[in-house]
Amino acid sequence: MRRPPHPATEKPTLPPRPAVELQRRGELRVERFLDVAIEVFNEKGYQGARLSDIVKRAGGSLATLYRAFGDKEGLVHALMERSIRDFGKEVEELLDSPLPPAQALEEAACHMVEEILSPARIACHRIITAEGNSQPALRDWFRAHGIQPAERLLSEYFARETRAGRLRIEDPDLAADHFYMLVFGGLIIRSINGWVDGTQLPQIQARARSAVRMFLQGALPRS
Repeated sequence: MRRPPHPATEKPTLPPRPAVELQRRGELRVERFLDVAIEVFNEKGYQGARLSDIVKRAGGSLATLYRAFGDKEGLVHALMERSIRDFGKEVEELLDSPLPPAQALEEAACHMVEEILSPARIACHRIITAEGNSQPALRDWFRAHGIQPAERLLSEYFARETRAGRLRIEDPDLAADHFYMLVFGGLIIRSINGWVDGTQLPQIQARARSAVRMFLQGALPRS
């Protein structure tokens, strides 16, 4: 059984995206805008990217892009929503895993590493890192809706496995933060700076497994 959710706090919000109804062709165009936006943001950064660049590559019209997303911030918001959804699925699967913690955490870490190395996630991390001070709404929204929920699910998992006697963790919230930073923190920094990418996935997954084993040295019950 899952723990009750943490006390409710007011999450940062962004202006709602335009409520538009699109035909199938229009929906495909919107997805194409997002795919190309990932390329352009990774190449030019948030400030250097122009919506006209995205339209030129993706096809369609600037009017359609504005109609679907409102502006550049709205486009990034949609990109973040997509990345958060994909990453969140991996953490949910961990919470539902019947495997022993060592195996479950290693498998989950490998899946989450793959998502962290996706061009979409790298674009999101680059934007919130480089533009956090100038775009605090995007930065805080991504943390509140993308990072903190993942850490809460990890905390829930650690609490459940501790109750079952399979882990020995005194503070699940703190352990979730430690796990996230140990397994993913360095990878996020390296991917932001272009030092690693998806072509190195097998080696990076091996590093993630090693980090999980290091974490578990202090979290498994003492015999």
